[in-house]
Amino acid sequence: QVQLVESGGGSVQAGGSLRLSCAVSGNTVSSLDMGWFRHTPGKEHETVAVIRYYGVTSYADSVKGRFTISKDNAKNTLYLQMNSLKPEDTAMYYCAAELRVITDLPRPTDYNDWGQGTQVTVSS
Repeated sequence: QVQLVESGGGSVQAGGSLRLSCAVSGNTVSSLDMGWFRHTPGKEHETVAVIRYYGVTSYADSVKGRFTISKDNAKNTLYLQMNSLKPEDTAMYYCAAELRVITDLPRPTDYNDWGQGTQVTVSS
């Protein structure tokens, strides 16, 4: 069983930056397909960024050029660096993990292990 604990959320003004962290236990980030997802009340979970166990990344069009997903194998931690934040980025952010995600377009339902989430609020 993989345990995931997010941190790093908070409140920032538009244009600001935050870095989210997801500490992993029960497996290693080098072995897992992982991703960051976000949820706003009344909407479905949205895929923000994913990283394959071998390091290939992909991003939602809405965050390309602003967000960067990465992982530190030594710290067994997943990160999401968020720059140039916009009010529409306001959401609860979750990290998730799965041993292997086969699809070329990962969706939240492709991941079985989830953290508890961390809130990001961006004010205009």
